[in-house]
Amino acid sequence: MKISYDKEVDAVYIKLIEGEHQCRTLRLNNDIALNIGKGEKLIGIEILDAREVLANGGLPNILLENIQLQTA
Repeated sequence: MKISYDKEVDAVYIKLIEGEHQCRTLRLNNDIALNIGKGEKLIGIEILDAREVLANGGLPNILLENIQLQTA
C-alpha cells in the first residue's frame, strides 16, 4: 500500500494494489473516487480537497493498527 499527498492540488491517493491496472472510476461524491480494477478489486482511493475532507483544514495524523509487515 502506498499513500501519497500532492500539496499543489491538495489531493491524497491511497494505492492499495501495486502495479499497472486497467481501472474504472466510481465517484462517491465530488471529492472521493474509487478506482476499481479487474475482478471488482479496489485498486485505489482518490481524495480531493484532502485537508477539508480528512482533517477540517489540516492534515491528519496516521495511525496504523494491527498491521503485520511482510519481509522479503
